[in-house]
Amino acid sequence: MTTLSNDSADISLFTESSTQETTVPRIRANKVVGTYANLLRTVRDAGLLRRRRRFYLVFLSVLLSLFGAAWTGFVLLGDSWFQLIIAGVLGILLTQFAFYAHEAAHHQVFRTRWGNDWSARVVGNLFVGMSFAYWMDKHGRHHTHPNQINVDPDIATGAVVFHEEGGAGRSRLLTGFTRIQGYFLFPLLLFLGFTLHVDSIRYLLKPGEVRHRGFELAAIGVRLGGYLAIVFLFLPVGMAFAFVGVQVAVFGLYMGASFAPNHKGMPVIPEGSRVDFLSRQVLTSRSISGGRFIRTLMGGLNHQVEHHLFPDMARPNLRRAREIVKDHCAQQGIPYTETSLIASYGIVMRYLNEVGLKSADPFECPAVRQYR
Repeated sequence: MTTLSNDSADISLFTESSTQETTVPRIRANKVVGTYANLLRTVRDAGLLRRRRRFYLVFLSVLLSLFGAAWTGFVLLGDSWFQLIIAGVLGILLTQFAFYAHEAAHHQVFRTRWGNDWSARVVGNLFVGMSFAYWMDKHGRHHTHPNQINVDPDIATGAVVFHEEGGAGRSRLLTGFTRIQGYFLFPLLLFLGFTLHVDSIRYLLKPGEVRHRGFELAAIGVRLGGYLAIVFLFLPVGMAFAFVGVQVAVFGLYMGASFAPNHKGMPVIPEGSRVDFLSRQVLTSRSISGGRFIRTLMGGLNHQVEHHLFPDMARPNLRRAREIVKDHCAQQGIPYTETSLIASYGIVMRYLNEVGLKSADPFECPAVRQYR
């Protein structure tokens, strides 16, 4: 397993290429910790922390126009299996709405917390059908402790095991699946949209304090209930089920395929370890190369290293920050990981299969595993 760990003096850093583990030179904590302040100052002086409200207003206006056009097409098509094309388009547009909500939740859009939070809350609940409160809790813990075992919810064991310890106690059937789980990454993502809807409702219904619970429940109820009512009223039952299935599957696949390359297969931090902020965020993140198309396709998530270092940086500014961050990491001897989107999927799939083999056979001889 690829891990990060540290003691009081220095930090042992490991990175992975394919299935082999290589050691990166040790970095003394006192050399790195103070340099983030310098990096932050450089980025701020370059004007890269300024809000880009015009970009987001144009982006949201275009999305709303396309969303309206899709529903107009839905009405005009009527009882036709070509409706499944509309369903796929809606899955893509709803993912783009989710990207906007994600950026507003990070306070990238407006200057005030109130404007950002309510923008994300309305778009997330009323358009995407995903709870803002749920997302803030889950995603906030991820940003604070990316890839840290038992802390980062994004690597918690579910259908997929993301680190060796996560496979403990699984049934024989699940253990067998875990050995080849990487091959099922994309099929499983088809169900992610359904999971996000269900988890959002469960979070809002749980005991304890949830801010604006009433509004979010009402908004999600209108979104999901109204959506299902329209689809099943306008389409035959079989076609309606197919429409909903395609839309939710495309949404889940697109969401998962955009977030999966960012951290999966990158170093994992053991529970209880302390790693400085700069090293933690850079070493556990993977950026995706590409121009404007990739940036639009992934909602700016392709600049994952920069996003984790400066979570409130507006999407258009991430590209310019990339060169500053890369130069800074090179000066500090911190590996900066960037690859193509297709290559990242291959890395993630190989990593998941390797983790599955190791967690399924924790006492297997490493020499035997090497030639498996």
